Amino acid sequence: MDNTGVSDLRTALEELVLGLGDDVSRIDRKQYRAYRTLRNFACVSHGHQQEVVMTLRLSPKEIDLVPGFTRDVSEIGHHGTGDLEVRLRTDRDLHRVEPILRLAYEAA
Repeated sequence: MDNTGVSDLRTALEELVLGLGDDVSRIDRKQYRAYRTLRNFACVSHGHQQEVVMTLRLSPKEIDLVPGFTRDVSEIGHHGTGDLEVRLRTDRDLHRVEPILRLAYEAA
């Protein structure tokens, strides 16, 4: 995917996250952009050019992990809040992440 596609995907993801509720706010950090209500529930890394990588504050044990799409990063050093990593490469991935994102938002 080219950088334009990744940029469009980041924009669409941001619209999706901010659309979860009026209480969602965005905080930019050096390594990532955090989305929060009372606490962070999603973080999108700035460091990836070929895909959008985000972590969610959800237990990876509660989600059916899909290789290449979701993974458990609880034992791996990473930037951002949460132990569930999600990698978005296409618009289809954006639709796949929506219910998982909603779970993280509701848990926050």
